[in-house]
Amino acid sequence: MTTPTPRHSRISGTGSALPPQRLSNADLVARLAADGIESSDDWIVERTGIRARHFVDDTQNASDLAVEAARRALEAAQLTGADIDLIIVATSTPDMVFPSTATIVQRKLGILHGCPAFDVQAVCSGFVYALTVADAMVRAGSARHALVIGAEVFSRILDFKDRTTCVLFGDGAGAVVLSASDTPGILATDLHADGRHLDILCVPGTVSGGRISGVPLLRMDGQAVFKLAVGVLEKTARTSLEKAGRTEADIDWLIPHQANIRIMQGTARKLKLPLEKVIVTVDQHGNTSAASIPLALDAGVRDGRIRRGETLLLEGVGGGFTWGSVLLDF
Repeated sequence: MTTPTPRHSRISGTGSALPPQRLSNADLVARLAADGIESSDDWIVERTGIRARHFVDDTQNASDLAVEAARRALEAAQLTGADIDLIIVATSTPDMVFPSTATIVQRKLGILHGCPAFDVQAVCSGFVYALTVADAMVRAGSARHALVIGAEVFSRILDFKDRTTCVLFGDGAGAVVLSASDTPGILATDLHADGRHLDILCVPGTVSGGRISGVPLLRMDGQAVFKLAVGVLEKTARTSLEKAGRTEADIDWLIPHQANIRIMQGTARKLKLPLEKVIVTVDQHGNTSAASIPLALDAGVRDGRIRRGETLLLEGVGGGFTWGSVLLDF
């Protein structure tokens, strides 16, 4: 009796999309000043490392950015929509309460042969969660080519009277095609959540009777998030490395959630990685939540830094409180 070849999943293509509207710190500071809110480029850069971000206009939704990123990932993978048999979109800013943004993307891409499509909501950890789910489904034989997308329009949920949060976030989308492979691509994954910390990063609005109640704008305890983030990111990274039988020395590139340059630097130090091995896009994109990891991944692939065969560590932390990591050979 022949033993079947183990099934693995590997990233076969990457893509990304940013809205045309780019706001430098100076642009945003001027907007805030018009409402009597003080800030400065120096203040933002010193605390976050952010110099610019992109915002959607009134005609754009998360699905529009997701579709653009997905098309580029499909092109890179040399596939078409007809090849896709699973769509997962990680987002905290969906187009509608329902249906899922994934089904909207499915329709816009013309992928109409009935493949499953659904959203994952784990805020800034969303892409890591979505990639882990897609990996499990590919390895189980439920899909051969999966579109995994992170897409956000956080500009719609920002309180522009709170300078501590509104300067942090931006809009964008990133996508990968995850394909079945005879050789390992994704080596290990690790996911966690702890609802005890849900109040430190949240959007406390609810929908009832067709109306929004509460305050549907982002709230964050920055110090509490920072303290938790650095610790859990180190732990999840080491867990994925241990599961794969790898060490920090095997990491060619760390691709963290692009939340804050200080968090990213702290994680790199704990993993004994030089900053030259960290893909950084937070300076130009801001924090794009679930989109930030695939945006950074695509940036590194397209500018030639990330090469086939290299080992990548993806990790994120977000509201919930959620966190996780994926170790993979690209």
